[in-house]
Amino acid sequence: MADGRIRVLILGAAGRDFHNFNTCFRDDPTYDVVAFTATQIPDIEGRKYPAALAGKLYPKGIPILAEAEMIQIIGERRIDQVVFAYSDVRHEYVMHKASMTLAAGADFRLIGPAKTMLKSSVPVVSICAVRTGCGKSQTTRRVAEILRARGMRVVAVRHPMPYGDLVKQRVQRFASLADLDRHNCTIEEMEEYEPHINRGSVVYAGVDYEAILRQAEKEADVVLWDGGNNDTPFYKADIEIVVVDPHRPGHELTYHPGETNFRRAHVIVINKIDTADSESIDRVRKNIRDVNLQAVVVDAASPISVESSEKIRGKRVLVVEDGPTLTHGEMQYGAGVVAASKFGAAELVDPRPYTVGTITETFQKYPKIGTLLPAMGYGEKQVKDLQTTINRTPCDVVLIATPIDLRRIVKIKKPALRVGYDLQEIGKPTLEDVLSTIG
Repeated sequence: MADGRIRVLILGAAGRDFHNFNTCFRDDPTYDVVAFTATQIPDIEGRKYPAALAGKLYPKGIPILAEAEMIQIIGERRIDQVVFAYSDVRHEYVMHKASMTLAAGADFRLIGPAKTMLKSSVPVVSICAVRTGCGKSQTTRRVAEILRARGMRVVAVRHPMPYGDLVKQRVQRFASLADLDRHNCTIEEMEEYEPHINRGSVVYAGVDYEAILRQAEKEADVVLWDGGNNDTPFYKADIEIVVVDPHRPGHELTYHPGETNFRRAHVIVINKIDTADSESIDRVRKNIRDVNLQAVVVDAASPISVESSEKIRGKRVLVVEDGPTLTHGEMQYGAGVVAASKFGAAELVDPRPYTVGTITETFQKYPKIGTLLPAMGYGEKQVKDLQTTINRTPCDVVLIATPIDLRRIVKIKKPALRVGYDLQEIGKPTLEDVLSTIG
């Protein structure tokens, strides 16, 4: 703090970190953001947060470094304050980062959601979760369906996934599948945007969420905040809906910032009730009563459908599931594994002996992934490695349980079937009931 400015290091993963910078630091001369660090997502360090987005205080932009170098950065760059700004991690993990920071001589900081939430001129409904893989996507689709049925123009704003040119990605609008190709979207981006587009909603995403909101408001009767990675909303919502997963009971109280969402929620959706055991469901209900008694609780299932499901029976099946759900989401199975069991697959084929390149690295980094394949596709090389792995794996059928039809992106040289799943409320209240005040 030799020049009077507080020297800051922001720990992130190309999402919440940029938003915290934009809303809390960009134009404040009190602070000097020396660098960002990156983790969770491959190949995002080594770039810069560009000057065109960083503002007049940062004419050279801000470097993005590897989080593994955090202690060295704190010492060499005389960091005063470390800001933790990513999500879907255990509370213990966060406090280890805090302890490392304090031992290195800097302060450790978490910025509360209220300081970074932007206010909209139209109603906002946020859909978040306590963990990746709870079923937020189908919940968001269901909310959009209800609002559109009332004749409302629904615009979804998706939690950021800016893995490319940050200046070009400042404000992105997706209204057709052609827009996905025009913006060179990764598989992870397409998985979030394509389902909205196919159901008639416009989707915005990018880097500068103030600019995104102001543009989205021009064509929206209601904005849906489509949260990601169990982060808290970037926009102040009229209704905060949070999805919990009874297959992982207790995670709603042990992960950051999922517990924050859990405690803030106006509405809690207990998903997957049809496939979870009663003891786990009861544990989740008890946790709701203990920490958020005011929340409206909606019971729900995500029933599974498969095209030509008879082709699964007696076959050796390779299941391909949503990548983030299996990696930092820590799920060991998903809708594809449930479908394979339901429709009589003879065997789940383990892809690990047949992986190549970045897919091999993914299994090395996340060794607890079960007998299935995460649909990783953060770049062209990873998509090619995924394609090679699928085609090398000896199976009779490939079961695709990703939110998009992977066959549109990857050339699969064997029979492939698509798994679908949508949210279905059980009993009362329903999402339609809780959304009655919107509009």
